[in-house]
Amino acid sequence: MAKARKVTRSKTKASKNDLRASINNPLAQGKGVGVYFKSKNLDNEQEKEQVVRELSNTIAMIPLEQIQVNRYQPRQDFDKEALADLANSIKIHGIIQPITVRRLEEGAYELISGERRLRASKLAELTEIPAYIRIADDKQMMEMALLENLQREDLNPIEIATTYGRLIDEFAYTHDDFAQRIKKGRSTVTNILNMLRLEPEIQTSLKTRQITTGHAKALSGLKDPALRISLHQQIVDEDLSVRATERLANIYKGGGDGKSKTTKPDLPEEYEDVQTQLRQFFGSKKVQIKVKPNGKGQIVIPFASTKDLNELLDKIE
Repeated sequence: MAKARKVTRSKTKASKNDLRASINNPLAQGKGVGVYFKSKNLDNEQEKEQVVRELSNTIAMIPLEQIQVNRYQPRQDFDKEALADLANSIKIHGIIQPITVRRLEEGAYELISGERRLRASKLAELTEIPAYIRIADDKQMMEMALLENLQREDLNPIEIATTYGRLIDEFAYTHDDFAQRIKKGRSTVTNILNMLRLEPEIQTSLKTRQITTGHAKALSGLKDPALRISLHQQIVDEDLSVRATERLANIYKGGGDGKSKTTKPDLPEEYEDVQTQLRQFFGSKKVQIKVKPNGKGQIVIPFASTKDLNELLDKIE
């Protein structure tokens, strides 16, 4: 196999000009984003949008009073003690990671990500905060908030499911389209959304981490609400594992001892997500991950001709 080609990037004149521009930028001099917009003498929306694009990689200091919270924020629960600790850290070290906002109008911004930092900054009695300014419509706002929180914060399963549901309902995603958008398997998305149909006490256990998404998947397979509630209570009381819960759920559904001898076991969700990403990368729905109970397995990438093989090798490089 030929060695993978290395791609190097050199500094361009444009990047040097951008650097010089940032040095002369009122934002870099600590004069604030309002001064920057006024200095441009903007007359129309197109010019304003162009300025926002220029600011997308620039850190601006924005007054806290000009920032409204993100209505699409997936996280609903903020630990007061953790916020107080963050506020104390901010008093000592300042804001290390800027928040991200979008500009609504003169002197008004909406938070895209960083609500914990925003809240802690208010507790620390700051008057302004460093921020990146982005261009985003409502759909992009919601997606950014979800993805940023998934990457940076530990959302509980119900917060994730609620946000998935809002994205799908409000922006008319199909489950397949949405799964591709967030690079998850379709069944993973469906299983997460099924949690919203579970009884309130079960959802509470998910929020507080008493049970896991694996437990919830087994419970959602039971059609009778009374059986779901009963098995949920047994999980909590006896600290049942996911496998034990699945066996009991299968018995409740009339599946004997829960040890199927003819049905091929489903691919675990985490492996299914990887398989989905591999299929998207190689452009083939035939890519498979096979996993044995002991954890060993293989990735199967079929090809129909020498040409197909060479294309696969090019992508791997």
